[in-house]
Amino acid sequence: MFTGLVEEIGQIKAIERGAKSIRLSISASKIMDDVKLGDSIATNGICLTVVSFDSAGFTADVMPETMNRTSFGTLGTGSKVNLERAVRVGDRLGGHMVSGHVDGLGEIVGQEKDDNAIWVSIAAPKNILKYVIEKGSIAIDGISLTVAYVDEKIFKVSIIPLTQYDTTLTSKKAGEKVNLECDMTAKYIEKFMFHREEEEKSEKSDISMDFLKENGFA
Repeated sequence: MFTGLVEEIGQIKAIERGAKSIRLSISASKIMDDVKLGDSIATNGICLTVVSFDSAGFTADVMPETMNRTSFGTLGTGSKVNLERAVRVGDRLGGHMVSGHVDGLGEIVGQEKDDNAIWVSIAAPKNILKYVIEKGSIAIDGISLTVAYVDEKIFKVSIIPLTQYDTTLTSKKAGEKVNLECDMTAKYIEKFMFHREEEEKSEKSDISMDFLKENGFA
């Protein structure tokens, strides 16, 4: 689990490409202090497992499923990425609970300066937007942000100076893809409600007119 509070910006040193997968070598410094083999590191919001490391960075494998669902296919040598280590028990949770399992892709459609803040507008598909609510939380490339506006096609977030400097989001240009992870609470509620409705339908379907007649109710 992660909080969506980016610890540092890393850089892609090398990419080894398989038929459908890649192996990423990522330079980093701050997060390498206590890294161990098998640790989870959120990279642009995607939970990756450390398969090798040294003091200057780490290596992780990216499987085909992840390539299909995320923006990793657009990365190249030199690309900047947001990095966060997994939460430790007892840490302060300053952002929101983020799993590192991306729901889908959004597209940057514009940025607008507003005094010390920058508004970022992101287009997203309906299956993502249905979970996005005003003043709710969303992870964009692994950054925990508050939704300030949402309609049927886009949502907007307002970026404070610290987030502008410590993450890659405001360096994105219109048309670039970003990884989106919705608040998991909404997805659990939807799942629960769906199964509850299915159970109610099943229970109702067992009561027929013949059943009522046989039991003296009709």
